[in-house]
Amino acid sequence: MAAKKLNMRKRYELLTRGMGWETSYQKMDDVFPYDTFEGIKITDWDKWEDPFRLTMDAYWKFQAEKEKKLYAIIDSFAQNNGQTNLVDASYLSAIKLFITGVTPLEYAAHHGFSHLGRHFRGEGARVACQMQAIDELRHAQTQIHTISHYNKHFTGLHDPFYQSDRVWYLSVPKSFGEDALSAGPFEFITSISFAFEYVLTNMLFVPFMSGAAYNGDMATTTFGFSAQSDESRHMTLGLEIIKFMLEQHEDNLPIIQGWIDKHFWRAYRVLALVSAMQDYMLTNTPMSWKEAWDIYFVENGGALFEDLGRYGLKMPKHHELATAEAEHLSHQVWSVFCALGNATGFHTFEPSDEKMDWLSEKYPNTFDKYYRPRFEHWKKQKEEGTFEYLPSLPQLCQICQIPMIFTEVETDPMQLSFRSTKFKGDNYHFCSDGCKDIFENEPEKYVQAWLPVHQIFQGNCGGATIPEVLKWYKFEAEDGSDYFDSQDFRRWQEWHGKSEPAKTGSDD
Repeated sequence: MAAKKLNMRKRYELLTRGMGWETSYQKMDDVFPYDTFEGIKITDWDKWEDPFRLTMDAYWKFQAEKEKKLYAIIDSFAQNNGQTNLVDASYLSAIKLFITGVTPLEYAAHHGFSHLGRHFRGEGARVACQMQAIDELRHAQTQIHTISHYNKHFTGLHDPFYQSDRVWYLSVPKSFGEDALSAGPFEFITSISFAFEYVLTNMLFVPFMSGAAYNGDMATTTFGFSAQSDESRHMTLGLEIIKFMLEQHEDNLPIIQGWIDKHFWRAYRVLALVSAMQDYMLTNTPMSWKEAWDIYFVENGGALFEDLGRYGLKMPKHHELATAEAEHLSHQVWSVFCALGNATGFHTFEPSDEKMDWLSEKYPNTFDKYYRPRFEHWKKQKEEGTFEYLPSLPQLCQICQIPMIFTEVETDPMQLSFRSTKFKGDNYHFCSDGCKDIFENEPEKYVQAWLPVHQIFQGNCGGATIPEVLKWYKFEAEDGSDYFDSQDFRRWQEWHGKSEPAKTGSDD
């Protein structure tokens, strides 16, 4: 008689619970030393439920099908010179920031979930984290494979992981990832799977990948939507781990609330880079940053925390400020990039008249009043040949490591937001109450922050001048500064029959 075929639930139980055991000659606390010191109390790991119950054989089957489709489109894009079908080469600035800022963060998440796949005591949680570790590695690989095509034709894409460890603005995502990696396992998964993946990741993948399609970049669109199906599973894992911890013991609630407050703000500050990508770097933008924020955080996030209210969880601290900043965030971030365009690995540019009209429409309360005059002034200076980049990098926030560019949006949008505190006799500076709160809760951790500007002044970044620092970054002269003076622009004009052939060099 043929053996009865097991259903998915039974196979998943064998994969997880059936592979766990209580140790005998070593203490369980010695085998799993990391899942108790944070103060989280787990009374029954068997209460963990993975809603997807994804077994290894099913996982490889699903991912293999997605890989076939993804690489078929990437190959077709390359063979048909898809880069010439972009709306404009200036769009590639967004891709350059993505590959140097987001892709290394995916790889860091792979390391973190691999660690959890070993050190969570519950077998079900370990398997779920192992699956996500593979996902994160796959995302990094597919992003590199997709974007590598552009490296054949455009500047600034030659060494993203080297630059991720060194470049001033890339310390923003890097410090966020390292903050999570250096925390305990429950805080890590709260940071990455919940605060970032569940609460905020849609503002990265949905509008930005739609924006890639709007700008003719079908290769990026394809890897984005290939990853999005994985992100749905990751979001479910994030929500499940929060509910699991809250249901295990009432003492877990204040710890989890503190982590959510902290990592919401940290992840939100990372997305400041995405706001500039969305509003300014995309030639055609399907949705403004403020529209995305209103949909994916104010509406969806509000509904999420209303549902979680039955466990006692509250909306993240300072969420009102984040919503108020939605009117200003992208303009302030793009302004600092334009003022320091000679120190970036991508091209900056003043928004066109059409883009500024679009921004006026999307930000009727702020853009014309506060930001249009700034960009028009810089545009006039460039036309007259009097524009100068800032001579040095600005002061950084000790926590998020973004330059001190944010303003008091709730009281005076033209007044810089500046906070400070003392610790062991030294002054530390912050861009917001959110960052100051994080520091004051764990000062011993954040006094160790590797701040690029401080390191430059200490002589640890190749030298004291911007050219010396750029050489240490492995930035070439053609990688940054104004787009309309760049090799990328000249080559784009050549492809479309609008200029003399572009000069070739070592970066071709």
